[in-house]
Amino acid sequence: MAALPVGLPKLLVSTMASGDVSPYMGAKDVCIMYSVVDVAGINRISRLVLGNAAAAMAGMVAAREQAAPAADDRPLVAASMFGVTTPAVEAARARLAELGYEVLVFHATGAGGRALEALAEERLVSGVLDLTTTELADDLVGGVLSAGPGRLTAAGAAGLPQVIAPGALDMVNFGPPSTVPDQFSGRLFFEHNPTVTLMRTTAEEMAELGGRIGRKAAAATGPTEVFWPDRGVSALDADGQPFRDPAADEACREALDRELTAAGRTLRRIGAHINDPAFATAMADRLHQMITDGS
Repeated sequence: MAALPVGLPKLLVSTMASGDVSPYMGAKDVCIMYSVVDVAGINRISRLVLGNAAAAMAGMVAAREQAAPAADDRPLVAASMFGVTTPAVEAARARLAELGYEVLVFHATGAGGRALEALAEERLVSGVLDLTTTELADDLVGGVLSAGPGRLTAAGAAGLPQVIAPGALDMVNFGPPSTVPDQFSGRLFFEHNPTVTLMRTTAEEMAELGGRIGRKAAAATGPTEVFWPDRGVSALDADGQPFRDPAADEACREALDRELTAAGRTLRRIGAHINDPAFATAMADRLHQMITDGS
């Protein structure tokens, strides 16, 4: 099912649907139904469950056949967002809508990043506004929202226009405080809510993240530009906020700049916070330019 295109009806009935189903779903729109009893013949329970599954599939197929294609479909842009970068993505989306695009927003929770990568790999979008690359921090440090080492590679490999920013690289995500591994004792934390604990990335981690993003951007085969916000990379990394750490951010920027310079690319610095409308609009306008003239 993971090999089938997005939009094609997919339904899986399984005894495994009661737990973590992310390995089965991947980055596709798979419907999963818990079988309640084992799938071992027909009985009064399995008959009901499998009957509902068949009816659900029939309904999806019928709806797909009856749906008329939209006559005014606009070019699609994929964008990555987190709670702490929402103002930036909303501003960029508004600007791209003015320019004639439909923006698909993916929440950077691991699954969201994988879904974005899948659509880029299949070239179902015209460009990528990868403003929120925080999943790379979880992959590096061991947080719970990693999208895997392949994050930030599909658009480059597919030759799609992309603009990239270090959105929310200042944080690694964990569950409740009691679930944070002991190895991180003494680090700077922020309790976002009772089920989400954020940990500030160190200067060393930020430098490694900058290097990784730089190398991924340098390897891209299509138009690619990386933007840097001088005044902070997330809502928690603004003046007066708990994760504000200019030295750590600078370590990331320097490593990023080194990798891009070595590849003949330029880091575009903007004297604004990542959530300032000017930063988001600059990214949106640059992506539009890439898509329209290929440069």
